[in-house]
Amino acid sequence: MKKNLLASLLFLIVFFSLFSSVYAQQDIEAVVDVQTISKAKVLEVVKSEIKNIPGTDTEHNNQTIKVRILEGDERGKEITLENDYIDLKKNEVFYLKHTTGSFDGTNYYSVEEPYRIPQLMILIGMFLLAVLIFGGIQGIRGIISLVGSLLLIVYVLLPGILHGFSPLLVTIGVSSLIIIVGSYITHGFNKTTSSAVLGMILTVSVTGLLAYWAVSFTKLTGFNTEEVIYVNFNSRGGIDVIGLLLGGIMIGLLGVLYDIAIGQAISVEELLRIAPNVEKKTIYQRAIRIGREHIGALVNTLAIAYVGVSLPLLLLFTQGGTDSVWVTMNREIFSTEIVRTMIGSIGLVLAVPITTMVSMWMLTRKNKRKVDATLIEKERHALEHAGHSHGH
Repeated sequence: MKKNLLASLLFLIVFFSLFSSVYAQQDIEAVVDVQTISKAKVLEVVKSEIKNIPGTDTEHNNQTIKVRILEGDERGKEITLENDYIDLKKNEVFYLKHTTGSFDGTNYYSVEEPYRIPQLMILIGMFLLAVLIFGGIQGIRGIISLVGSLLLIVYVLLPGILHGFSPLLVTIGVSSLIIIVGSYITHGFNKTTSSAVLGMILTVSVTGLLAYWAVSFTKLTGFNTEEVIYVNFNSRGGIDVIGLLLGGIMIGLLGVLYDIAIGQAISVEELLRIAPNVEKKTIYQRAIRIGREHIGALVNTLAIAYVGVSLPLLLLFTQGGTDSVWVTMNREIFSTEIVRTMIGSIGLVLAVPITTMVSMWMLTRKNKRKVDATLIEKERHALEHAGHSHGH
């Protein structure tokens, strides 16, 4: 069974990758300015002065800097340019954007971003070290699972969407693959993991349909950020923006869904160990009780996470002060986040009964032998004690 599952998984990954690459030749790009980005080093800060941002009364530091390009066809070339993006110091390395006009061939240089790669590598190293020290072998499995999930998103999900396939269907398929890969790598091949996997796939499918209905019901267009507008123009309208929104909702749900599904499957397994002869209904009720406490924490976590991401947006509309709360809430940029939070939260809530039922079905075994009533009563008592302990 394990070999068949792995073979099927490998086939799906290869199929999605090849199917996406077949259409790679059909992508049509608009004629745009030629842009290259390369590392550069500040040789000298020629001038630094405070100026107003054009059209506003907000002051900002403006620099004139002399730099040397460190890579690419223009390596070694020294140029002087204006910088009004971020203050740079002598000997500081940054990314330089070179834009060549598509019509007149005019060259323009600007500061793209500070060079953050060394700092990012340090943070990633700290994360990996913490996981290895405190997570042990389970932490290593988690890292492998994370890498696998990212590879599926980069090499299967994104190409599938870019090549015009339904973002909703592609996302549900890739989400299922992420669930399968991540769960079995992290928790191993066993009935408990399999029940959690099946519960997650069912939950993702139901939540996907619910998200499709909610987006249509609230008449969202999907054009709630600048990035979506740019993607739409770059693809000449070839991407299903609504489907892209639905895909984002599904992927955002996965991380927290792992936690609750695995937790419910393990809860059922442990309760069955304590009381294998007690009725399934009682075991189910106890597992649901555990899940309810879990739901409260996870829904709060999901909602606060979305609020944290949208904090600048909240501040922007708070500063406006001209629209009512209802007008502000009705704006698509806000409505989208509300729909995302509500659908994600409903998905988490549904994961508890769905995964619990699947786990009960897969983990319980029929026992036809007669069991002493005294033993059943002892198991009931142990089950009650376990429930009270959890409650405290």
